[in-house]
Amino acid sequence: MTSSVFSQLILPLSLIIIMFGMGLSLRLADFARVVKFPKAVAVGLVGQMLFLPAVGFLIAAWVLQEPALAVGLVLLAACPGGTTSNLITHQARGDLALSVTLTAITSVLTIITIPFIVGLALTTFADTQVPVELPVPRMMLTLFVITLLPISIGMVLRRIWPVFAQKLEPKISIFGAVFLALLIVIILYEQGDTLAGQITSTGPASLLLNISMMLLGFWMARGFGLNADQSTSITVEVGIQNSTLAILIATTVLGNAAMAIPAAIYSLAMYLTGGSLIVWRRYKLKQQVV
Repeated sequence: MTSSVFSQLILPLSLIIIMFGMGLSLRLADFARVVKFPKAVAVGLVGQMLFLPAVGFLIAAWVLQEPALAVGLVLLAACPGGTTSNLITHQARGDLALSVTLTAITSVLTIITIPFIVGLALTTFADTQVPVELPVPRMMLTLFVITLLPISIGMVLRRIWPVFAQKLEPKISIFGAVFLALLIVIILYEQGDTLAGQITSTGPASLLLNISMMLLGFWMARGFGLNADQSTSITVEVGIQNSTLAILIATTVLGNAAMAIPAAIYSLAMYLTGGSLIVWRRYKLKQQVV
């Protein structure tokens, strides 16, 4: 997969389109909300930028025996939230403005943090089958081109042609969901004979990362006195990561398709847990009305 047209061309271009779509949903005011909601944003950032990678390391060391899978899980934990987290927050009736703000800020910060965290994971879990040398400049450039640049272009387009941007953004969101499903199928298919063993070993780790971080995000939010809507947003942002970005880095920058397995399985898990959260939140809100 790492040498195919799909991973070298189609995957990056598709992710650029998805990030462009995210930019269409953002405004400069989304970044300014840091001042308006400092406590909520701070809780979300600490959960996602500090606790999430730390828990990823712990689970990888505890559950995963294969170094490539361990690095892949940490890579996933290092990624920012994505459009999926915003969608789930919206459906769960959370604070969408807070969700979008956290996604926007972490998408910028992770250009710097992902190379550092992944480099540490490669050193920690390295063996003869996993490359220790990390192309940091290339990774940072890739992250800039794949994430920050298309997001910025999307934001500019929204400011210039807001009506057109609002019509285009939902279509790109649908494209992103369909493409992610296709991506998961391709990755799982290309693993061939090793797939069953990888799913058996990686599935529990990916699900544990997803559930544990959603619970931690919720407990942090409630512990700091945030309201139910804000707590829902932080639960999703801390627990739902941009798995498509993790897959791209694993297959193109790191050149190891096995490292993409945790992200592929995680993509399935996050829709199950995210859907459960949506059902629970709507049930609770319905009870309040009654």
